[in-house]
Formats: sequence, structure tokens, C-alpha cells
Amino acid sequence: MGKGTFLTEQAKAHPETNFVGVEYARWFWRYASDRMRRNQCDNARTVRAEAFYFLQEHVPDASVSVMHIYFPDPWPKKRHHKRRLVQPEVAALMARKLMPGGTLHAATDWPDYAEQMAAVFGAEPLLVPASGGFAPRPATKFESRGRRLGHPIRDLHFRRRQTAPAAR
Repeated sequence: MGKGTFLTEQAKAHPETNFVGVEYARWFWRYASDRMRRNQCDNARTVRAEAFYFLQEHVPDASVSVMHIYFPDPWPKKRHHKRRLVQPEVAALMARKLMPGGTLHAATDWPDYAEQMAAVFGAEPLLVPASGGFAPRPATKFESRGRRLGHPIRDLHFRRRQTAPAAR
């Protein structure tokens, strides 16, 4: 969740909805948690954990209506790509946690990571590309930086199938 800009804006705009932000880096988690408190976002909670672990151990299957992954660490060096958040096993876990019809929104300013994300999410049998526009969102720190550097911003939007795909 980084510094919590998106989470704070969404929690304020949708007080009827519950939000959970997950962040591993202690400094960002503390900053975002304080931002939620200062903005009286009583419908948002923050968790300091590694995202895969948190989803696997604490989130029931088919319980999340929307997941947002905005500007995850791109780990730009080839030898570090294995550290990227969006990997096949993570996509499968995310898809299981989404409710049928639930949506997954992701964005990055690294073209090769956007290609990897599109390929990984596209290969997940429970996910299908979703058409339609994106709801406006506040620019994150990393999105603003990417735009300033002239990086193309790539948004990805997938929806969980209503039913599991037929076995082949």
C-alpha cells in the first residue's frame, strides 16, 4: 500500500466499504497507518506483512470483491525478476481469494513488468480480461515519478470468472 494515498482516498470516498492495505516495509506501513488515523478512515485497516503470506494464511477464498496492485516493486534487473510480486503462484492465490465476478486492478510504469503481469494474469484460468474503464484514482508516488520520467503507465484489469473453467 506504500504511503497509503490510494487507500486513504478510497476509504474516505466509500465509507460503506471495508478496506485492507498490506505493506511489508515498516516505514511505509507506519506512515500509511498514521495517514489513515489522521484522516479518520475507520473503514480501513493496515497490515504489516508479506502479501503472499497474508493472503494465504488470513484471507478466506472467494472473500475479496476487489484487489488493487499499483506500482509494485519492478525489480528491474533480470536476475531479480524472481522477486517480483506478480508470479504465477501469486496470481493463482489472488484469483482464489477474489469472489466470483470480483476484479483485480494492477498498474505499472515498467513496460517489461506490464508484459509479465498481463501474461501471468492472462494465463490464470480463474481470471479473464475485463473490459471497461478504470475508476479515477489518485496518483501514487511511484506513478507520479514514472510520469515525470516519461514512462508509459499500463493499467491491467481482470475479473474472476463466475464459475471455474471446465477441465481440459
